[in-house]
Amino acid sequence: MLLTGLLLIAGVLLGRVDLVVLAAPFALGTAYALHRRPAELPQVLINDGGGHLVEGGELTGTVSVGNPDPVPYDVAVLRTRVSPWLRVDRATLAGGTVAGRSRAGGSTTVADCPFVTSVAPETAVDLELSGTALRWGRHLLGPAGARVAAAQGLLISRAVLAEPVRAKVYPKTEPFEAVEAMPRAAGLVGAHRSRRPGEGGELAGVRVFAPGDRLRRIDWRVSLRTRQLHVAATLSDRDAEVVVLLDVLAEAGRSGGIAGTASVLDTTVRAAAAIAEHYLHRGDRVSLLEYGPSARRLRPATGRRQYLTALEWLLEVKAQPSPQAVDDLAFGPQLLSADALVVVLTPLLQERSAQMLARLARSGRFVVAVDTLPADLPPPKGQGWAEVAYRLWRLDRDTMIMQLREHGVPVVPWVGAGSLDQVLRDVARMATAPRVGNR
Repeated sequence: MLLTGLLLIAGVLLGRVDLVVLAAPFALGTAYALHRRPAELPQVLINDGGGHLVEGGELTGTVSVGNPDPVPYDVAVLRTRVSPWLRVDRATLAGGTVAGRSRAGGSTTVADCPFVTSVAPETAVDLELSGTALRWGRHLLGPAGARVAAAQGLLISRAVLAEPVRAKVYPKTEPFEAVEAMPRAAGLVGAHRSRRPGEGGELAGVRVFAPGDRLRRIDWRVSLRTRQLHVAATLSDRDAEVVVLLDVLAEAGRSGGIAGTASVLDTTVRAAAAIAEHYLHRGDRVSLLEYGPSARRLRPATGRRQYLTALEWLLEVKAQPSPQAVDDLAFGPQLLSADALVVVLTPLLQERSAQMLARLARSGRFVVAVDTLPADLPPPKGQGWAEVAYRLWRLDRDTMIMQLREHGVPVVPWVGAGSLDQVLRDVARMATAPRVGNR
């Protein structure tokens, strides 16, 4: 347009017809291009693919740029941002594939590059992203922006932005299998063997028939030998309530995603998901509780719905350092069932956490502390910590753990499968031991 205008002005001022004739094709082309110009801005949409995405799973997302106008877009430039915990390895746009490799730490991926395409009238072009989800949580996919050029490049639209969407990445449940019985099973139905007589599958012995016994329980071999009806007595199967208490007062270590090192929160969330999945699969009631300023709580329930709710609840877990004292009433024994097994996931980095464990143990609850602090945690560099100071801190923490064990609180590190078997065996033995009462 600038060249056309200059030629026309020069032709008029200089009286040269050849310059006007030379500018005529440019003027006619410009007029024709401007006559077919789009009237609407492009539309940009982001889709995270839906479904249940787990750590280490395949990520699929789509960023679409649409043309609602009957005039085509000659060029569309599309760009999007992606969370560092969503590593995009491949992007496909309009039949062409762009593949690349992320840098160390997942800070730069293929999605950081601009993508250029053309968009036909009243259609849309999709930028398909595929990669890997590196860590649990709610991670941003977007925002995405697009600029388009039309009228043979004479018109360029302003940038159109799409709001980001949060992709839900559930924690990967580490293998966990506790084969020991619960300390006390208080429900009416379940998979745990109770020491109370009732309907169940565990044989308790043979006794004389009594009114109310079912005929199918009659032991005919013993009855014929003794000339008196005897029935097979069984132990009732009971469910149990498991309270998973997450200590979120402090975070330590560096998270490297599913394939890297695990921080305190990583171990806490993954262990909580594994414990909840195990006991809910066995028909027990599971509740979740945060030990921190917010004191979030998930009420006890059973079934697959409770497991999905627990996963959603775990996505919101974050470190909540608080210099003020935590409200002890939110974690008081009165809120916990007397027969509940309380599994406390804690790094034991603060004295308040140890005091909370001691209070629960003194109240008569069955408490198991799971140490979530990484065993190979290096000393914090750049904060004035010397090697000697770090070793002294480690010794002081080991002393605190020994004091908790002396108060009857078992402390075990989380190592996946079988982490709690020995501890649950000891707790179940203490629960069935006779208690000495005061006269």
